Amino acid sequence: MYARTIFSAAVLFALGCATGEPSSEQRIATGRELYENYCIACHGADGTGGVISPYLAPRPPDLRRIAARRGGVFPDAAVEAWIDGRDPIPSHGTREMPVWGASFREETELDQLTETRVRSRILLLVEYLRSIQIQ
Repeated sequence: MYARTIFSAAVLFALGCATGEPSSEQRIATGRELYENYCIACHGADGTGGVISPYLAPRPPDLRRIAARRGGVFPDAAVEAWIDGRDPIPSHGTREMPVWGASFREETELDQLTETRVRSRILLLVEYLRSIQIQ
């Protein structure tokens, strides 16, 4: 599954560079694959909590209600920063969630496109999370 997700993200990145933007459905599907690889154990298949969430303190929040907790507005930049993890958010306390930006960097080739690839993966996750919001 991991190799397929990396391949899917690479294909979407290449398509975006060669032919313009991939469709919203393609981006969401790839974001879902990334979510399934990196987030599902803690946040669950539906975003309400995974198999290890009962053992975490604090428990992971319901990812389907991010926008509802903010008056119906999905905070793209904030979610991107939470996933990336490089910019600590002091008001959130300690950093319990893995720093996926750093992990994604370790998994990619170190060249001038690394940051673009990492940001692309994070943005695909953000787009998927936006797509599962409920009111």
